[in-house]
Amino acid sequence: MTQIYHPRQKQLQSLIEKLSIPQQAAIKWNLLDLALTHSTVSSIHNYEQLEFVGDAVVRLVAAELLFEKYSNYPVGEFAAIRSILVSDRSLAQIANKYGWSRYLLVSKSAAGDRAGEESRIADSFEAVLAALYLSTNSLELIRPWLDSHFEILIAEIRSDPARQNYKAALQEWTQGHYKTLPNYQVEETNKIHGDRGRFFAEVWFKGKKLGMGKGPSIKAAEQAAAKSALNQLKAKSFEQLDDLL
Repeated sequence: MTQIYHPRQKQLQSLIEKLSIPQQAAIKWNLLDLALTHSTVSSIHNYEQLEFVGDAVVRLVAAELLFEKYSNYPVGEFAAIRSILVSDRSLAQIANKYGWSRYLLVSKSAAGDRAGEESRIADSFEAVLAALYLSTNSLELIRPWLDSHFEILIAEIRSDPARQNYKAALQEWTQGHYKTLPNYQVEETNKIHGDRGRFFAEVWFKGKKLGMGKGPSIKAAEQAAAKSALNQLKAKSFEQLDDLL
């Protein structure tokens, strides 16, 4: 791995100071440099592989925090809340609080692509988490500053339950374990607008009915069914899931 030139070292140190990470001696600076280098700058030395690792790291941080501090939440809510915490939008919002674009090396052509900016920043943020994780093979350089951001987001999500996307969480789970998607069957049970049970939904996966739910709209009914399915799936051990499905 090549050494970082002095101007870049100072820039990276500036970001680490913003993150309030005191253990600078533990950081693998070359990994951090890669984590902040877009593929349009180098097709070989860029953040893509680190982003792959960082995707797992950020999910682990979110899972540990939820398990430790919000143990009274149903597991379905765990999954729904985590899906928001680790979304590109949430990660980019956190990154932008630190002026992320100042540290990310990207070509002029890519920098002009505003439509891809959120995804680019979120991917780089995940890559930086990977670089910090791989520096110590632990979360000690990450959780002291990232937890507070996640806790603020969790409070916002809990104050607005409509933000909890159980369908996205269930889709993430089924794709992650079985590489396929669930499907929904919805019927209108009455014609009264605003009735909380106007629509009835079932969610099916691999020929099995996983959950049911009602709601005043098709979307709400599907979300209720997905929540029901998540609670059933997450309550079982991985050893039992193959029997269920």
